[in-house]
Amino acid sequence: MRLLTETKAKLNWKDCCNLLVIRPDNIGDLLMSAPAFRALKQFMKKGKITLLTAQSMAVAADLLPYIDETLVANLPWVKQQDQLDPAEFSALVSRLKHYRFDGCIIFTVYSQNPLPAAMLAWMAGIPLRLAYCRENPYQLLTHWVPDEEPYSRIRHQVVRDLELVKSIGTDVSDDRIIIQIPGSVKKSVTEKLIAAGVDVRRPLLILHAGVSEPRRAIPVDRWVALAKRIVASHNVQLLFTGQASERELTDRLQRSSGVDTFSMAGLLDVMEFAAVVQSVALVISVNTATIHLAAATGTPCVVFYAQTNPQHTPWRTPQRIFPFSVMSDDISRNEVVRYVARQLYRDRVPLPALEDVIDAVESLLVERADCRLQLGGQLFFH
Repeated sequence: MRLLTETKAKLNWKDCCNLLVIRPDNIGDLLMSAPAFRALKQFMKKGKITLLTAQSMAVAADLLPYIDETLVANLPWVKQQDQLDPAEFSALVSRLKHYRFDGCIIFTVYSQNPLPAAMLAWMAGIPLRLAYCRENPYQLLTHWVPDEEPYSRIRHQVVRDLELVKSIGTDVSDDRIIIQIPGSVKKSVTEKLIAAGVDVRRPLLILHAGVSEPRRAIPVDRWVALAKRIVASHNVQLLFTGQASERELTDRLQRSSGVDTFSMAGLLDVMEFAAVVQSVALVISVNTATIHLAAATGTPCVVFYAQTNPQHTPWRTPQRIFPFSVMSDDISRNEVVRYVARQLYRDRVPLPALEDVIDAVESLLVERADCRLQLGGQLFFH
């Protein structure tokens, strides 16, 4: 860690009582930052932590017990559907000034540049500013942790974020992802499942096929073959989950898979979806936010893991990972991502064989039954 001027060196993170954390990109990234948020909250004692995040992630912030307030802003350096007006950025600077934050910590994945967010914090007059950075940030950061990733090493995102806050003196011994799900949510979830035709007295599995990037997608016929094999072998029901925009996909999967399968895309909000993930016997998913919710709830998962981000595997939950290659034409134009692909993903890895996936499902279901559930009679929603 480097202090850029002697004057700034006199500033003390322990004196912060009003902290801004910036994490605007994806729900999965937000969840993986949760242990670092908890470490900060314990470090600050009675201090307040405000999260600046994107509109699409605001609801997910309610899952995190260590965030006191959430500010929503769509930032031009984060993927957006709509064109943003520069006036919105100026208004955001004024808004942040009004909060009079003592410090700002910027959380990034190694392929992101923190300097736009650092510029925002600097313009807002926030006196302490911490982030990883590959370039020399000069005055934009008061506390600069040189970013060694991915050229010298690659860490799990949870570890990366914890080591960032450790640099200012926080205790990072507790690395669990912990979320809060109000008990009232279980009632609304139960009602929605029953309305969809689900028998809540029987065990459930989640199959999550939707992807934010097409290169991570698994062919529909593979999902259908997997679903039919699971239903034929176990007394379980399968929920095809996803966002509202993925309803056509989950409907197609349900129609093709048949009995004891249900299309749930768009029927659950983030909090409700987290409650379902917490209660099911197993999650089968592509590498997306769903697997990080599974990690946060201790739910076992089988993951079709596109070889794009090696640092985003499920954290500390029973898991079976099936990596597979993405087409070379689909690799990101981000040169940092391309470097990782050249170093780690030289050999072509095909999609896993159905039998291997079934074996993984069987193994995790047995582990789940041994440690928590009785697969024939457990009431998931009381």
